[in-house]
Amino acid sequence: MPTVSTYLDFEGRTERAFAFYKAVFGTEYAGPIHRIRDLPPTPGKVLTKEQGDRIAHMALPILGGHLLMGTDVPKVAQGNNVSVHLRPDTREEGERLFAALSKDGEVVMPLADQFWGAYFGQLVDPFGVQWLIEHVPATGAA
Repeated sequence: MPTVSTYLDFEGRTERAFAFYKAVFGTEYAGPIHRIRDLPPTPGKVLTKEQGDRIAHMALPILGGHLLMGTDVPKVAQGNNVSVHLRPDTREEGERLFAALSKDGEVVMPLADQFWGAYFGQLVDPFGVQWLIEHVPATGAA
């Protein structure tokens, strides 16, 4: 079943923000909290403890099956800290949505198979809205 969720970016405050949202909505995290140190290493890049402790991904169900997801990013500015996350049923539908939304916009990360088992891409539409398109095969992780 296709889903839509909201992805929130914070600059080192994701865990605190999600603890707040968890208390407000009275729900439990959906899956484990993934930290930057858990990602495949980038050749030549050494993380400090603080960088490694930052959040790579976490998720919290709120109302009506809606999922808030979040991550820590190096620089956040008001307006670039929220993305709409679409998870279509098929890879083809993901490609269609990606092409349509990115027309006259900006491709930030082209659709490609990712290490977590998804087909994922990121774009900014012509109106400045950030979109994350992710197809997860029935047997995929994510």
